[in-house]
Amino acid sequence: MPIRDDLLVRGGLPDIYFIRHGQTDWNAQGRYQGQKDIALNKKGRGQASANGVLLTDLLSKAELDPNEMDWYASSLSRAIDTMELIRSNFSGLSKKVKIDKSLIEVSFGEHEGSLYRDLTSDFAKRGERDESFWGHRPKGGESYIDLVDRIEPFISNITKPSIIVSHGGIARVFRYLLEGLPKIDVVNMATPQDAILHFSKGKLNIIKSRND
Repeated sequence: MPIRDDLLVRGGLPDIYFIRHGQTDWNAQGRYQGQKDIALNKKGRGQASANGVLLTDLLSKAELDPNEMDWYASSLSRAIDTMELIRSNFSGLSKKVKIDKSLIEVSFGEHEGSLYRDLTSDFAKRGERDESFWGHRPKGGESYIDLVDRIEPFISNITKPSIIVSHGGIARVFRYLLEGLPKIDVVNMATPQDAILHFSKGKLNIIKSRND
């Protein structure tokens, strides 16, 4: 049975705490970033630290031991640095982070580095996409169909409550696979950088952090 149907029927995997990396200058400028390795900016580091404070509180309330959980991060530096800033809020944390290349952002191919406003109509901006965008593959890049094929095996192998730091496109695919959201909603949804996405029993709770 496909993972998506199976997860919806049996209520899902162990709890997952998904965090998108903090802001980069390219995010702030409105550039398609994809797999370019762009560093966090000052605001992004603050978002990561605030998400770390929130995560310590959430795990404490859920009575989850962070050393008994699995920690995963994309191999791009903005995700690795976000993870390290999050983990700096925990004391006595010995569990290692698993760096997983399958969690890298979707590739926008030839569009990487382009400003959203400059793209042609064949690569519609978020909020203006129809369901056909699910299969759109820019030259040298990936489609959301490709991304599902990449992420599905990763999700299938989750066996413990997990913390995952990754990217906006990956967050959308998680929501598609774990919540069963319609494709047109998935490709148009925003993915916050100042929040934790808590997947539990096939449902999602988005908890905002404070970054004063």
